[in-house]
Amino acid sequence: MNVQTLIEQYIAAWNETNAIQRQELIQRSFSPDAHYVDPLMQGQGRTGIDQMISGLQQKYPGFQFTLLGTVDAHQDRARFRWGMGPAGQEVVVEGTDFVVLTPDGLLQSVTGFLDRVPAQVAS
Repeated sequence: MNVQTLIEQYIAAWNETNAIQRQELIQRSFSPDAHYVDPLMQGQGRTGIDQMISGLQQKYPGFQFTLLGTVDAHQDRARFRWGMGPAGQEVVVEGTDFVVLTPDGLLQSVTGFLDRVPAQVAS
């Protein structure tokens, strides 16, 4: 799988509200010992990442993630921009994620940065 496809699958996991389908996407995208961290949350391992995504979906029901632009990658590293907002509407949150890949092309670590967060969403 190429990195662009992997990141599209990663974004799909954030949008998937069916727990079983989301866990399948996480299984295909993340290494078993992967970790995620951003200024507001963190998750360890596939189960921790799934719980983190589920919690965000509960806090912001109906919000969807969108990949903004293309993925920039070299060697075992990649970065990309994303947006989040109510489904079918303009994004209200924007961020940049940096990832490290395993030798077999799964996500080993994700470090997220929040580039634009309105006050009503940050609370």
